[in-house]
Amino acid sequence: MLVARYAAGAPDTLRVALSGDDPAALERRLAYAGAVSRAAAAVLASYRASLAEAQRLARELDERRARQREVERASRADRERVLAERREKRRQFDRAAAEIRAGRKQIKTLRADETRLARLVSGIGELVYGRVERAPEPGAPAQRFAALRGKLRLPVTGELTGRFGAPKLGTAGGPASAIQSKGVFIRAPQGQPVRAVAAGQVVYADWMRGFGNLLIIDHGEAYLSIYANNDALLRQVGDVVATGEALATTGASGGNEETGLYFELRHLGKAFDPLRWVKLK
Repeated sequence: MLVARYAAGAPDTLRVALSGDDPAALERRLAYAGAVSRAAAAVLASYRASLAEAQRLARELDERRARQREVERASRADRERVLAERREKRRQFDRAAAEIRAGRKQIKTLRADETRLARLVSGIGELVYGRVERAPEPGAPAQRFAALRGKLRLPVTGELTGRFGAPKLGTAGGPASAIQSKGVFIRAPQGQPVRAVAAGQVVYADWMRGFGNLLIIDHGEAYLSIYANNDALLRQVGDVVATGEALATTGASGGNEETGLYFELRHLGKAFDPLRWVKLK
C-alpha cells in the first residue's frame, strides 16, 4: 500500500477531473488511505516503542550478565582465598603438630636424663640472670656445710643465664615447660677452671647423657654439689678436695649450645636453689 501511494504521488486536481472517476469514490479511497496510513503510523510507532524497549531490556540483560560475571569472579576469588586460608591453617596445624611431637620427644628425653641423675642424687636445674664475679679461693678453711649458707661462691666466673625452677633452657612456652630446672647454668668461655664450692670428697666423676662430663662432691651432712657440662674432669672418685680447688674445666659436653657450667646443690637428694646459699659479689 505504501509503495503504491508513493508511486502514485500526491493527488492532482486536474488529473482527477480528467480521469472520469467518481469524485465521491475517490474521496472515500483517500479517506481509507488516510485511515490506513494512520494505522500504519500507529503500528510503526508501536514497533519503534517495542524496539526501544527491546534495546533497553537487552542493555539491562548485558548489565545483569556483567554483574553476574563480576559476582562469579568475586566468588571465585573468595573461594580461592578461603582455600588458601585453609591450606595455610593446615600448614600451621601440621607445624604445630610437629612441634608438639618434637616437644613430647624432648620431654621424654629430658625426663630420662633427669631420672638418670636422680639415681645418683635427684633432679636437674635452671638459670638466673646476673654476674658471677668471684669463684671460691683455694686454701679457704673447711667448715660445716650447713654453716656456709649465704657465704658460698659459685664455682666459676661468668654470666648466670637462667633461674632455678624455671622451664628448662630452650623449652619455655613449649610442651617441655613442665620440665623445670633444679640448678643454674653459668655461661663462661671454654676451658675456665671449675672450683669446689666447699671441701668434700668426689663421689662421682664420669660422663652422663644430658649432663656431659659430670662431677659430684659429697660435703657431709647429706649435702652434695653437682658440676655438669664440663669439658674435662680433673678429679676422680675418692679424691678429697678443698674449697676453691679446681675440679674441671668449662665446656659444652652436656649438649648445650653455649659453653659454661651447670651447677646444682642438693640435701638429702632434693635440689634447692643455689643462689640462696651464695653471694654473687
